[in-house]
Amino acid sequence: MAGLRILTALLALALPLPLGAQTIPVEPMATPVQPDAIPLGTGGVPGMPTESWFTLAGRPTVRNVSTATLLPVLPAKGKATGAAVVIAPGGGFVMESMEAEAMKPARWFADHGIAAFVLKYRLDPTPTPMEAFKQAALARFAAAAIAGAKGGADIPAPAPALADAQAAMRLVRTQAARWGVNPDRVAYVGFSAGAIMGVNLVKAAAPGTTPDLIAAIYPSMAPSIVAPTAPPLFVAVASDDELFGKQGYGLPDSWRRAGRPVELHVYEHGGHGFGFDGKPGTTSTGWSEALLGWLGAHGWLTKR
Repeated sequence: MAGLRILTALLALALPLPLGAQTIPVEPMATPVQPDAIPLGTGGVPGMPTESWFTLAGRPTVRNVSTATLLPVLPAKGKATGAAVVIAPGGGFVMESMEAEAMKPARWFADHGIAAFVLKYRLDPTPTPMEAFKQAALARFAAAAIAGAKGGADIPAPAPALADAQAAMRLVRTQAARWGVNPDRVAYVGFSAGAIMGVNLVKAAAPGTTPDLIAAIYPSMAPSIVAPTAPPLFVAVASDDELFGKQGYGLPDSWRRAGRPVELHVYEHGGHGFGFDGKPGTTSTGWSEALLGWLGAHGWLTKR
């Protein structure tokens, strides 16, 4: 039964369900019209089936993404602080949670004066039939859970997804004036797979792509190589995370050992994928307020 509960939570990802749930509601949905989404021009994915949108536990989700885009969600002009953030949702690199880990936090950032840019990055292909997709996703997350239980090594993001994150950072900086953004105040916030990608982004340190701040929400907690110029790091994770809860705290400790600023929030309960709102009935519901305080401490809430 414990294995079933873990697999249920893993498939839900950022879409929390009761741990005793036996099935996960999945319904097809129309592809949203996003006329403001900007193609990143990073290429396609060979053999990728048609992009497909569906609701997973009632929340919009996408899979089989072969064209990366960046969607601006901008603050009202009177609120804008000049700071920006690129947001990368999670989904095990086989799907992306586009509401709970993308659009919802983007609107929240914009409400606080920070220009948000939702990254829809390229994914690994999955079978078109939904039942086959579920099995492929379960296998992916089960393998991740086993690796996490053994401690695991730093997880590499797939090359296409990492290239998309790099392109997104470059675009926000090169087009900063277009959106009223300071190119020296561009943060990155990633959830789960998106957080793993963010750590890889910092480690790769390609010109123009390193964020000025990085927030990793329930990332792999494995140690990483950290340069002496790495940006300040914020980490939020639950101690009962089904994927990474047994890894220890190697990721933030790597930042600390490198002499770089780091803030770590560990919640007693929440599991993996507690989303932007946190898991109801647990203290993980307060993580976004902790993030807001951290952003304020770094000047992201003040106009410059």
